[in-house]
Amino acid sequence: MFTQLKKMLQKPALYEKGTIALWTDEHISKGMLEAHLNPAWDAATRNHATVRENVKFIASAAPPETYRDLLDLGCGPGIYAEEFHKAGYRVSGMDISQRSIDYARSAAKERDLPITYWCKDFTAMDFSECFDLITLIYYDFCTLPTESRAKALENINAALKKGGLLIVEVHTPRHIEGKEEYTRWEYAESGFLCGEPHVCLEAFHRYDEHNTVLDRTVIIMEGDVRSVNIWHHTFTREEFTRDLNAAGLRVKSVCGDMLGAEYCDDGKEMCFVAQRV
Repeated sequence: MFTQLKKMLQKPALYEKGTIALWTDEHISKGMLEAHLNPAWDAATRNHATVRENVKFIASAAPPETYRDLLDLGCGPGIYAEEFHKAGYRVSGMDISQRSIDYARSAAKERDLPITYWCKDFTAMDFSECFDLITLIYYDFCTLPTESRAKALENINAALKKGGLLIVEVHTPRHIEGKEEYTRWEYAESGFLCGEPHVCLEAFHRYDEHNTVLDRTVIIMEGDVRSVNIWHHTFTREEFTRDLNAAGLRVKSVCGDMLGAEYCDDGKEMCFVAQRV
């Protein structure tokens, strides 16, 4: 165990995976679903008032009368998907969390909502020209390693009908500017990442040459050591435009956020509207 712990306490290589899959872990997914569903939290999903404002912006940028068939990637338990349905879209959702998808399906059935949900990693989806509009909200794209980002954009381009739109938001390097690396310890009888007594080592690592940071938690239990790695890549406007173009998508517009704010070079986030050509 000592050798295992020693390895865990070293700074990981770029995009090294933790031993716990954050979105599918049985214990963590319970807390994640609770965070999604709390209407006041900006946690797994934004607070629900902001969700509604995001949907208004998306409906103005891609009116449902023109872009009818919508796929929401990283849809969680369907908070955005249900608002998209209310706005007039024909909605589908995809998420890697079985617990979230089970909830979304149950809620749609209970409320008689014609929303289709898939439990799948969107970096592995294989649709062909099925959707008028694809949304990727709340910086989910930023958590992917380089190869997965390229594959996701290729899959999105393939899934869009000709002329279809992708609306996606990402952080810029200003989002992590000035944030210093740290490590800290704490003990808990139970917590969000582990349901039994454990010691947590929380660490924040910077990979400045890659505009990427890591939130890492090492969980030390009786007889076991586990880790959760949450990567976050930030983009310049030029880099993300280049990545979209490489996948066959062309930028139509760039806003300062998912509410439609004016783009600013010094901003911490960007919302891109890109089109399959």
